[in-house]
This record gives sequence, structure tokens and C-alpha cells, in this order.
Amino acid sequence: MGNYDDIISLPHHQSTIHPHMPALDRAAQFSPFAALTGHGAAISETARLTDQRPELDETKKEELDGRLQFIRECLSMEPEIAITYFVPDARKEGGSYLHTIGKVKKLDNTGRKVIMADGTAIPMDDIYEIEGSFWENMDDI
Repeated sequence: MGNYDDIISLPHHQSTIHPHMPALDRAAQFSPFAALTGHGAAISETARLTDQRPELDETKKEELDGRLQFIRECLSMEPEIAITYFVPDARKEGGSYLHTIGKVKKLDNTGRKVIMADGTAIPMDDIYEIEGSFWENMDDI
């Protein structure tokens, strides 16, 4: 005679007070528990790399100012340029570099922005590089 022979053939007990829990809900009570909610996201954010804002020397600033002046003079020709600029990160120190190619719609001196034809507004103070095919044959900007 085994240890449970006296109860093995009895029907499974069903509570008359509590409703039967579905198998999916029973399994959920044994799922992993995140004691530190948001800790994984905080670690991921800390590990996310950002670039530092570049400090341009006077020569580079003069070159960029000359190119912006040339673009201002050629706005009627709708020059297509490639701009690399710095975008500050909203959540931590630093940021990233973006590169856009397109036609210049206007230069806003009061807001110090380059407005592209697609509506992108690029702060002049964040521009790192300006390139364009119309500069290739020029000796001086």
C-alpha cells in the first residue's frame, strides 16, 4: 500500500466560494519580478554614447561664415549643400552629429538659422561643416 492510495481516487477539490483561476493567470503569478522598476532603462541610458560639442577655431569659424555669406548671395540659384551639424541631446550632456543634403530656402540672421527647403531649421552656431559642388572650382570663398 502506497502513501497516497487512500486519496488518489478522490475528485479534485473545487471551491464553492472562489472562482476557478484560468491556467494563464496561474502561470502569471510565477513570472519574474522586477524589484527595481526602471533600473534597466537607467543603465541603458547611461551606456548610450553621445559626442561632445565641437569647439571650432577662428579659422574654421571664418570659413563657415564665408560659406554662409556666399550662400546668402546665391539664394536665387537655390544652392544645394551638405551640412554637418551638432544636435544637443535632450536627456544627457553631449549630442550627436547629423548630416543633411538639400536646397537652402533662406538664411535667418535674427534667429541665426539656416532654413532648408524641406523645412529643417539648422542653428548656425551648431554647424560643423558646409559642403557644396559649387565650391569645387572656387579658389577662395
